[in-house]
Amino acid sequence: MARQKLKKSVKKNDRRLHVICDDLRSLYNVGSIFRTADGLGIEKIWLCGITGTPDQSGLKKVALGAEDAVAWQHVKSSWQLVEKLKKQGFRIVALELTKNSQDVKLFKPKFPLALIVGNEVSGVSDVLLKRSDQVIHIPMRGIKESFNVSVAFGMATYQLMK
Repeated sequence: MARQKLKKSVKKNDRRLHVICDDLRSLYNVGSIFRTADGLGIEKIWLCGITGTPDQSGLKKVALGAEDAVAWQHVKSSWQLVEKLKKQGFRIVALELTKNSQDVKLFKPKFPLALIVGNEVSGVSDVLLKRSDQVIHIPMRGIKESFNVSVAFGMATYQLMK
């Protein structure tokens, strides 16, 4: 049986959201972020530092074409990117558990917004936390302190785009 290709119209969203992936180690996590970003209509993904890019096969294996549907750009310095986006009117929000972070369910986003997700082991760097306008977290119920970065990204961005 032949598979019918569905035509999809990409809707422009008044909730402009960019994602800053800072020093993500796993191409599979980045590929998953591309898939989720496409599903939620996220405008752009910034791949910073050591974060892999769509020209690497491991990422493509997971992204399944979403890497062609979502705008992306690789930049070396995430903190310089944050400064640039602030000048363009973006609100900078980091996804990290800190003593002053706010539950993502209680956070009232203002757009345009750039969400920072950090390294799988060390999280969002102090340099970026200091430059963030707000820090949000996802409450944990188990013994672990955090979700996988691509899972946390999906949960947080879904909540932000509601």
